[in-house]
Amino acid sequence: MNQPQVAPTRTVKIPGPDHPITVTTSPRRVVVTVHGKVIADSRRTLTLKEASYPPVHYIPREDVDMSQLQRSEHVTYCPYKGECHYYGIPLGGERAINAAWTYEDPYAAVAGIKDHLAFYPDRVDSIDEQA
Repeated sequence: MNQPQVAPTRTVKIPGPDHPITVTTSPRRVVVTVHGKVIADSRRTLTLKEASYPPVHYIPREDVDMSQLQRSEHVTYCPYKGECHYYGIPLGGERAINAAWTYEDPYAAVAGIKDHLAFYPDRVDSIDEQA
């Protein structure tokens, strides 16, 4: 007899002094390009700073050319932010597999990044910050 599948319990962590996370509005325009094409262009970017990791720009979906992205099956989990889904950028070839990510239902501490995408700098041609 088959046993019902039980989803694994996921630990949820709250940012604090040992693992700080801040989300702020960036004063800069952020432009992401792949293979010479602008994939994202925004003046409404959020910058997430988490512990000792480099800052990450989260760009509103409305400012991303979603027609250039292809949702992948890849999913990861962060105990501070929640479940993360990925997109590849076919134009960028193998290098751009899972080049962008999004938290579609982020935890309360980072709720502002909902409906935003971030890009790996080494999987796109550039992430330019302009004054």
